Amino acid sequence: MLTLSDIREARSAIADRIHRTPLLSSAALGARTGLTCFIKAESLQKTGAFKVRGALNKVRRLTAEEKARGLVTVSAGNHAQGVAYAAAAAGAACTVVMPEGASRSKVAASEGYGARVVLHGTVTDAFARCEELRREHGYTFVHPFDDPDIMAGQGTIGLEIVEDLPDVDAVIAPVGGGGLLSGTAAALKAVRPEVRIFGVEPTGAAGLHAALRAGGVVRLERIDTVADGLTAPQTGEHVLEHVRALVDDVVLVEDAEIIEALRFLLERTKLMVEPAGAAAVAALLAGKIRLPSGARVVAIASGGNVDLARLRELLPG
Repeated sequence: MLTLSDIREARSAIADRIHRTPLLSSAALGARTGLTCFIKAESLQKTGAFKVRGALNKVRRLTAEEKARGLVTVSAGNHAQGVAYAAAAAGAACTVVMPEGASRSKVAASEGYGARVVLHGTVTDAFARCEELRREHGYTFVHPFDDPDIMAGQGTIGLEIVEDLPDVDAVIAPVGGGGLLSGTAAALKAVRPEVRIFGVEPTGAAGLHAALRAGGVVRLERIDTVADGLTAPQTGEHVLEHVRALVDDVVLVEDAEIIEALRFLLERTKLMVEPAGAAAVAALLAGKIRLPSGARVVAIASGGNVDLARLRELLPG
């Protein structure tokens, strides 16, 4: 299990390489929900998403020999950009495997940060191809979520939240593989044990929800959601251990609810987020999170890397 010192060490190490993102109040969201609402705007983070926190923390802990072998990872896009950014800063070569349907803008951004991008099949196929490349070339694998160093880096978000809002009652995080949820929960529960932690998954990519029901990691046979940033084919053992111990509930949202939240955030908060980044707000708007009236709740807007063409498709008119 992550300790508070693990997360504080990560923050000290990466602080000068990331933004301390703002915690924004939203009266409009509060009026809709009866809560006192805040948004942690990781959509404004370097590389456009929270993933860079974990990537920087992981890469800085690699040995010189591990970095010299070159790095490889798998991602729908945001982790790819984070690892590419961290690898470039460390002078390491980086290969990222992305599904063939990955956002063109995320592919281009990853290449812009210096990564070699390999497009391959579905998300599940991309994980398999990443492992093949690791074996063939001896690359050092940087896991997108199920790694204590990655999770500690993401947990720095929790430290920022509780410093900016010491009396926070609840925090809601979107879930792809679960590194953000588990790392943030570890930080918050260590500092403020009474805080309630919620994860949010799309119904079409509910790997953590399935694992909690089954009592172990489950590989999804089918993934179908507009939230490409939440399409990990399964959660991980480290994540599952932390979620069981620290997270109060994991709820599901429909794609239509995510799109409604995307529109709400753009119109009422002026934040342009990707579908994954709207999932926590979707859970609030759809009434999936039950809290006492007036409770102080933070929704993490995890990323803002959305193609403009895709945004027009999701929000026509």
